[in-house]
Amino acid sequence: MRKIIVTEFLSLDGVMEAPEKWSFPYMNDEIMKFKSDELFASGALLLGRATYETFAAAWPSRTDPGGFADRMNSLPKYVLSNTLKEVKWNNSRLMKGNAVDEITKLKQEAGQDIVVHGSRALVNWLLGHGLIDEYHLLVYPIVLGSGKRLFSDQARGTLKLVESRSFGTGVVALSYQPVTTI
Repeated sequence: MRKIIVTEFLSLDGVMEAPEKWSFPYMNDEIMKFKSDELFASGALLLGRATYETFAAAWPSRTDPGGFADRMNSLPKYVLSNTLKEVKWNNSRLMKGNAVDEITKLKQEAGQDIVVHGSRALVNWLLGHGLIDEYHLLVYPIVLGSGKRLFSDQARGTLKLVESRSFGTGVVALSYQPVTTI
């Protein structure tokens, strides 16, 4: 059975919005390896509309010697959206119908885990349906004060820390698994 893993860049005060504006000064080879290992251990992406549109506009034209861009572009992508009519990025499929049933079926398939990048609304929807198996949170040593935070005001639950790791730039990787939803 595959897991759904939510992976996010977060400020110390929980902001996830626009990490491209604040995370780059902290990037180093350690973090890039962590993200590369995470991506290559994944078998599919599950994305909300906004993240899909951002990624679909950026990734198809990218290349890199490590193959990160090729992996992003080749992975199956499942897009959960009520407003998109079609998806054109390579290997993308728009989920229609009962999304809970479709995602449950995806999880039951053989293969590598399914990763969710960004996609705040999707993450909160998945959380509400008990579909998240793990969180990989890269917490950056910056306080932004405002911006969209990962969890909505209605999100509730208890998490168990399963791994932690610090990087030379002060970024901390925290992996959690849900214990209960309150």
